[in-house]
Amino acid sequence: MSEAFEKYLRESCKISDEDLQSILDASTSKNLRKWQSLLHDGETWKSICFISSGCLRLYRFDDDGNDHTVRFGIENWWIGDQESYNQEKPAKYNIEALAQSSVILWTKTAWEDLLKNIPALKDFFDRLSARAFETSQQRIYSLISASAEQRYLEFQKTYPKVFNKVPLHMVASYLGISRETLSRIRKDFTKAK
Repeated sequence: MSEAFEKYLRESCKISDEDLQSILDASTSKNLRKWQSLLHDGETWKSICFISSGCLRLYRFDDDGNDHTVRFGIENWWIGDQESYNQEKPAKYNIEALAQSSVILWTKTAWEDLLKNIPALKDFFDRLSARAFETSQQRIYSLISASAEQRYLEFQKTYPKVFNKVPLHMVASYLGISRETLSRIRKDFTKAK
C-alpha cells in the first residue's frame, strides 16, 4: 500500500528519503470492504486520506433522504470532508468504499506537524489544495451551465476508471440528473457510435 503512495509522492514533488520515511511513519493504513464506511455524517473528520487502491465516494443526504454524490475518489487521489476537517465540526457528508479499497490516513495533528517540518510536502499540498479548489469551481460551473449530455461526457473523461464500476444511480446523482435521463443519454450515445 505504501509503495503506491511512495511512487505517487516521488512523481509529484522532490522529497528526500528521510522525509518520505517520516511521512510514512506518521501514517496508518486501512483496508476497506466494498460498501464499508470511512465517515458517517455527524462524526468529525480528523484525517487526511490518500487512496492507494479502489474507489470511494463522498456523498450527502438531502432532507428527503436522497443521497447526492459530491465526488468520487480513485487510486492516487485524496478524499475527505474538508469543512469538517477545517472547522472541527460534525460532518454533513459520508464517505464509503464502492469497491474493496486501501487507504493511507494521517491524523490532523500528525499531518500539520509534517507540513511544518517538510517544506516540500507543504509546497506539494498547497498546490494540490489549489487544484482541488479550481476543480470544485469548474464542477459548480458545469452543474449550472452545461447540459446533461455535456456533464455526462465530462464525467467519462474525468472518471474513465469509475464509470463502469459504480451503480448508475450514483453516476446520475453526481451529474445532477435522474437515472432515467442518464439511461436515455447513454442509449443516445451508444446509437451515435
